[in-house]
Amino acid sequence: MLLTITTTHRPATDLGFLLHKHPGRVQRFDVPFGAAHVFYPVASEECCRVALLLEIDPVGLVRRGRGASGFALAEYVNDRPYVASSFLSVALVSVFKSAMAGTCKGHEELAGTAIGLEASLPVVPARGGAELVRRLFGPLGYEIDVTPIALDGQFPDWGDGRHVALTLRGELRLADLLRHLYVLLPVLDDDKHYWIDEDEIGKLMRRGEGWLAEHPERDLIVRRYLKKQARLVHPALAQLDEALPAGADAEDGADAAAREEQLEERVSLRDQRLGTVQSVLKASGARRVLDLGCGAGALLARLLRDDYERVVGADVSVRALEQAARRCKLDAMHDAQRERIALLHSPLTYRDKRLCGFDAAALVEVIEHLDPPRLAAAEQNVFGSARPRTVVVTTPNVEYNVRWETLPAGSLRHPDHRFEWTRAQFATWAERVGAQHGYAVRYLPVGPDDPDVGPPTQMAVFSR
Repeated sequence: MLLTITTTHRPATDLGFLLHKHPGRVQRFDVPFGAAHVFYPVASEECCRVALLLEIDPVGLVRRGRGASGFALAEYVNDRPYVASSFLSVALVSVFKSAMAGTCKGHEELAGTAIGLEASLPVVPARGGAELVRRLFGPLGYEIDVTPIALDGQFPDWGDGRHVALTLRGELRLADLLRHLYVLLPVLDDDKHYWIDEDEIGKLMRRGEGWLAEHPERDLIVRRYLKKQARLVHPALAQLDEALPAGADAEDGADAAAREEQLEERVSLRDQRLGTVQSVLKASGARRVLDLGCGAGALLARLLRDDYERVVGADVSVRALEQAARRCKLDAMHDAQRERIALLHSPLTYRDKRLCGFDAAALVEVIEHLDPPRLAAAEQNVFGSARPRTVVVTTPNVEYNVRWETLPAGSLRHPDHRFEWTRAQFATWAERVGAQHGYAVRYLPVGPDDPDVGPPTQMAVFSR
């Protein structure tokens, strides 16, 4: 198993400082699955190349109970000694731990500088092929050379196997390159050779800091990295959701929400919206109500004044739930009243059994914050899994935006909105969701209903 990293940054031998490994030495390190060797095939002022060579001990792995499973000889006949997989990730963090952390005493400026780097891996298992390799590394800014490897060179008709030769080039910090490889190599292999638990989430958060939250393949990366274990995947995605910037310009979410509220203040839209949702929920006859994406608890505080048996707010943001608890004054409630309300830390985009068994649910100004893949997941979670009898959804009507004098033409009301729909677009979405999950849909205007552009907020009431 081999990885080489090359730089032509001048002087190129600075790579030795960054890796904390002297170019003039060959070093050996014991790792749980064998040995790792670090040496420099090339080391000059113009070009420096470091090689990390792993010797896997497959027999030792079997004896220690870490072998593969499958056919009878799977532990002895496999590609593990030769391909870049989770074994390489473990070696990277074992041998290059300081470099991966971005620390380089006496050369701090160099460690924080983007330099030209090339990483080459002659054999990488890629479950998803060359296309997946590009989807994973392309958004990180790499120039990618990926070559599928024939299943058997003597029999070209058999086609390509699941392995590729991979070279990555880019201008970036060495620490970032090592972190990308650490996370994404096991993702490409879609396997790990060791047992994982909750600690693996922390490793993913540390190595993925600054890039994973906004990666287009974030969900796939998390699922594969955590071996598709729902008990780990869902909390990890929730943490990444909290790490997302408030918008394209990374504005603070509270400030952005305040600006949106100020924009709508002229027509008291916020109060009208919450009041209308409150009335619809009460008229539905529901006894147990969900506020999905409850935020700081504005609707929850209103629902607590009504005679519901159970009121539950759910949100992906821990900070928002803390604000909701303060707004609803949970600490000051007597026990009987406190038992009526619960706040759940739960991502809307993943099934949560705690959301089942409710009569009604509200999603107030929530769906426009979800990009298409997450919106589709939220639809399945709410309408397909939780399945309350009544679901109330509100979202901005983009046609009305021309009536906001302080809103620049073409701008959305909030920087975190992924979209704002026309009335026709909203109706198309609602009718499709209703038909797919067995709900009838009716529509209500919220705010002044302009004869030309409609109301500022549109509402759909789903019932079954």
